[in-house]
Amino acid sequence: MLEIPDYPFQAYIFDCDGTLVDSMPLHYIAWVESLKQHDAPFEFTEEVFYAHAGIKEQDVVKILNAQHGTNIDPVSVDELKMEIFRRRIPEVQPVRPVAEFAKSLAGRFPMAVASGSEEPTVRGCLEATGLIHLFETIITPKLVKHGKPAPDMFLLAAERMGIAPSECLVLEDGNSGLEAAKAAGMQAVFIPRTMR
Repeated sequence: MLEIPDYPFQAYIFDCDGTLVDSMPLHYIAWVESLKQHDAPFEFTEEVFYAHAGIKEQDVVKILNAQHGTNIDPVSVDELKMEIFRRRIPEVQPVRPVAEFAKSLAGRFPMAVASGSEEPTVRGCLEATGLIHLFETIITPKLVKHGKPAPDMFLLAAERMGIAPSECLVLEDGNSGLEAAKAAGMQAVFIPRTMR
């Protein structure tokens, strides 16, 4: 059950992976395969994967390198991971309660997607789930200096929609996204993994 705070929000900002679309299991498969092909000597568990939700892929590889004393190429892992994931985009399903909520707002409020994934991935997932037409504003890491947990993506989304940050509600499944919303001065709703 999706619980929305009782406040007259003027606009809504949705994370994509794990919030609007149930793509996280496919992202995890792609991560494991890419790291395996790059001979990563450490185990990439689901726990580690979800702990880094919302953080740019290359930054995750840098964090893992620092933790494990490895020197795996972040760009190469990212590119292969995205290639593996893109092939599976047609399998992506919507997170029904969140998708239905977004549909209920259509035409009544400005809505944006702010995602740590690259734009072709975000658009592909939204097209595969029939949600692309709901969002005129899509913010991805290339458009900002700092990704989540910095507030940049959410602030840019608010600016593009012409709405004050304090009047926007963020829907997020990742801790880095919740931190980013707080830093942007926005209220946020956490979307648990059990909401599918």
